[in-house]
Amino acid sequence: MLIFGLYFAAENDPTVAGGAAAGWNLAYWALFRILIAGKMRALFSMAFGASTILLTSRAEARSGASAADIYYRRNLWLLVIGLAHAFLLFWGDILYPYAVCALILFPFRKLPARKLIAIGVLFIAFKTGWSAVEAWRQRERRNLATAADAAEKAGRKPTEEERAAKQALAAQRKLRKPSQEDLEKDARQWRAGPWALIGARANELATWQGLPLYDPMFADIWSMMFIGMGLFKMGVFSAARSFRFYAWMAALGFLLGIPLNSYDAWLALRSHFDRLTILFTNMAFDLERLPMALAYMAALMMLCQAGALRWLTGRLAAIGQMALSNYILQSVVCSFVFTGYGLGLYGRLERYQLYYVVAGCWAVSLVASPIWLRHYQFGPLEWCWRSLTYWKRQPMRIGPAMGTPAARKAAV
Repeated sequence: MLIFGLYFAAENDPTVAGGAAAGWNLAYWALFRILIAGKMRALFSMAFGASTILLTSRAEARSGASAADIYYRRNLWLLVIGLAHAFLLFWGDILYPYAVCALILFPFRKLPARKLIAIGVLFIAFKTGWSAVEAWRQRERRNLATAADAAEKAGRKPTEEERAAKQALAAQRKLRKPSQEDLEKDARQWRAGPWALIGARANELATWQGLPLYDPMFADIWSMMFIGMGLFKMGVFSAARSFRFYAWMAALGFLLGIPLNSYDAWLALRSHFDRLTILFTNMAFDLERLPMALAYMAALMMLCQAGALRWLTGRLAAIGQMALSNYILQSVVCSFVFTGYGLGLYGRLERYQLYYVVAGCWAVSLVASPIWLRHYQFGPLEWCWRSLTYWKRQPMRIGPAMGTPAARKAAV
């Protein structure tokens, strides 16, 4: 939502755009930073990893053979859907990188849970090391730029290295701390007509989708996918562990995660969102987000085991069963609200006002998803995706025989 409605750098730095970094705007940034940022993506990535085990094990149980054909066709079609979504609706699309990452997971599906989790931890270590190197490089660039300024003041010529560091920092500041003129220029391209919008997205995607497979972005996804695969094999993602197990997981996750995230948010605020400070705090990113993601998951498992809030968990389950349709629907709604496809409100709402749109999207999904699934076996895009995966038109409407819970579960 923040990328849809505001300049991209405002996600981590509320002083960039979206109203003054005070009052409700600052409060929403702090709550987002502490409770949401990275945690939901981690949880979604873990669930995606778990679905790899679920899909392949079911396919192999039915046919007794390898599920490679179904698995790879499913994810290659997801890649195509992601590309269309990225160019036509949202350059921050996650489907394309998820599909790319999923292509690597298949050979690992039969590893024991501990080895899968260990691979995930190795990806976390790699990403942490990368963040540390980038933070130290930033410090070195800053020191060299300071030396260049001192040399110029003293009437000396800066070295080539000092001059390059100064230019790199200037380009970085222009990107991360844009002027009002730059913000207005950015807003005009997102409020433009359809062809201009596709071109603007293509420019962003040239960088976003052109990242090499060893980039930390892929390590971010793979780490959580492998951990999700391992946890699914341990029964953690299917509410198979004891209530006591989930209670301890939730308590420890929140007790560790909330203070760490709060401390890093405070450091960013105290430094006035200094780039170097944020880079150094990134080294603890996974230590902060993973406990919180596991705590949220454990809380959901406890609700399921207790049979509590069924009016809500049932609706959330329906949204999950139609996850792809809901994801694309939200992009359609946000494209209409923020871009030149419709109202063109990009850059015109303050940060806290964006969450009115979030609430609207959630309300539609919570109401519409259960209603749709009373009449159909799948969401509309899930039906298309499934038909393409099996290369056969799938039944859509729920007939009398499909009305039972067991029959509907078997069709998922």
